[in-house]
Amino acid sequence: MTTPPDRTAVPRTPGTVREVFWVFLRLGLTSFGGPVAHLGYFREAFVVRRQWLGERAYADLVALCQFLPGPASSQVGMALGLQRAGMLGLLAAWTAFTLPSAVVLVVLALGLTALGGTEEAGWIRGLLAVAVGVVAHAVIGMARTLAPDLARALIAVVALVAVLLLPGALTQVGVIVATGLVGLLWLRADPTDTGPDPFPVRVPRRAGIACLAAFGALLVALPLLTRLSDSSALALVDAFYRAGALVFGGGHVVLPLLQADTVATGLVSQDTFLAGYSAAQAVPGPLFTVAAFLGASTTSGPTGIAGAAIALVAIFLPAGLLVVGALPFWEVLRRDRRARRALRGVNAGVVGILAAALVTPVLSEGVTDVATGLLAIGALLGLSVVKVPAWAVVIAGGAVGGLLL
Repeated sequence: MTTPPDRTAVPRTPGTVREVFWVFLRLGLTSFGGPVAHLGYFREAFVVRRQWLGERAYADLVALCQFLPGPASSQVGMALGLQRAGMLGLLAAWTAFTLPSAVVLVVLALGLTALGGTEEAGWIRGLLAVAVGVVAHAVIGMARTLAPDLARALIAVVALVAVLLLPGALTQVGVIVATGLVGLLWLRADPTDTGPDPFPVRVPRRAGIACLAAFGALLVALPLLTRLSDSSALALVDAFYRAGALVFGGGHVVLPLLQADTVATGLVSQDTFLAGYSAAQAVPGPLFTVAAFLGASTTSGPTGIAGAAIALVAIFLPAGLLVVGALPFWEVLRRDRRARRALRGVNAGVVGILAAALVTPVLSEGVTDVATGLLAIGALLGLSVVKVPAWAVVIAGGAVGGLLL
């Protein structure tokens, strides 16, 4: 039986790069269901089972990554790898979590000219149903810790309603800002609060400033250099870097930017873009790995494996720079008493945001009939009652879906 997570546990001795790589590789092979489901898998793996960090530290980290532009779940993974094993840990976490889906998408891009119908496959339907149980388990667990009283429960409910009524990445950012202000002005200090859960980050402030400066410099310089040069490789870097740097909410939100920078510019055809979009939803890991499919499918300049590698690194580079740049200052901010009061409001708001994502698109896409509803309930019971590991639930869900749906 899994030991309940220690909410205030001090992280154990630093881990190894190898440890980080293998844990995230398992997640990269089994994390179906999109970015919100990924946060559920991460919580189960790192808060509940391995206790690398406490519940509040995890919620603080999720709040930060929801606020930053880029793929939030991948940024949480990068930060966890960074905290556990330094910069090489960050690279190991990103590589292992991203590589499985990227490899599959590159193979599909190289071997197929058209792709269709994956959304109707039984195993895909099973995996989407299981993701409902995973996200519900995470939301319930986080609500118990982060919204245990009437005031914070009310904040979570208001955040849930706001995101459902006004869906969009900007609404999520606005909810995080608003709940922080509400927490600062309305929530009382917790008399038992002894400080934030430990989350030591081995990044000097100077390095953080350098990464933030590099993020801004590349955002400004790449379009200028592309116009001054006729390098198709540089144009590819610019297109995918801007997509990764300017999108809030990650996942599906990045697709309009990618479509404008690839289809409208003639790098790929509309049919190829839609094929990549469909394929990216049928594989585990971050949806941003659609960049590998598109980079491998370009009609000019670097293509194939080289194009995939360039596009993949370029779209995730802003996320890595922002994580390394923000965490040293985030750690200082978390220790301030007023900031912790604000974070109590933000964490309650994050519960509401994740609950809204559970309603749509996770529940609306994952439960489409009685069979998928029963599968989702079974996944939730398996995680919460039987304490089955999330990766085993995912494999079982895909198998049941393939056989029965």
